[in-house]
This record gives sequence, structure tokens and C-alpha cells, in this order.
Amino acid sequence: MPGDFDVKYVAHLARIALTADEQEKFGAQLSNILGYIEKLNQLNVDNIEPTAHAVPLVNVFRPDEVRPSLSNEEALRNAPASANGLFMVPKIVE
Repeated sequence: MPGDFDVKYVAHLARIALTADEQEKFGAQLSNILGYIEKLNQLNVDNIEPTAHAVPLVNVFRPDEVRPSLSNEEALRNAPASANGLFMVPKIVE
């Protein structure tokens, strides 16, 4: 039932500090949300098939095929520094 929760407890679980005004504001908002969910729970969904997505999903990725690309030498041609066929970059871990 809406309102049967403790905003301070929820804030503690979320690891957030709330002022008294925020507790009142968010408490009212959560109460409205729970009221709406309660309305949804009253719907008759006996003949509704469960779905994971509202619309069918289709894989939009192209096939993973070998295609012509730069050679290693071409890729490294403008590199500021390279060695053994690899890019050389500054060390950033201390």
C-alpha cells in the first residue's frame, strides 16, 4: 500500500543523505509512484503473453567478415613512435 515505507530507510539503503524537506518531497513522490503501481496490479492480464520487449528485436550488426584494411606498416607510418610493429605510447600508470 502506498506510504507504507520509510523514506529514511530507503535513503540509507541508497547511501544518500536527505534533508527534512527532501524526505518530505521524495516521500510524496514515492507514494505517488507506488499508488500508480498499485493501479497497474489491478489490471487483468490473464490472457496477455509475457514479453521481455514490447517490440521484436533484430540484430542490426553487419556480418563479421574479413575485409581489406591497412597493412601494419601503413597503420604505423604516421605514428610518433613505434617498435616491433606496435604503437609506442607514454606510460601513464605511476
